[in-house]
Amino acid sequence: MKTIMRRASSAVTQAASVPKGYLAVYVGEKMRRFVIPISCLSQPSFQELLSQAEEKFGYGHPMGGLTIPCKENAFVDLTSRFNGL
Repeated sequence: MKTIMRRASSAVTQAASVPKGYLAVYVGEKMRRFVIPISCLSQPSFQELLSQAEEKFGYGHPMGGLTIPCKENAFVDLTSRFNGL
């Protein structure tokens, strides 16, 4: 998991317009951009999404964020459970 988090953190440094302590991710068929707290990376359910993302897309994104292989509404539902997001 540390390797996944390290790769995810490197993607953070490439993302434009993302406040310190946050991560840009792209979700759904339309690749909607979300900016979420990095603290989400420690959540087991989010770590599973990161594993799926690595398998499907790798960690490169032309716009400097992570691509998450998940439906947008499922992602919003999941992240809303983390610290009141």
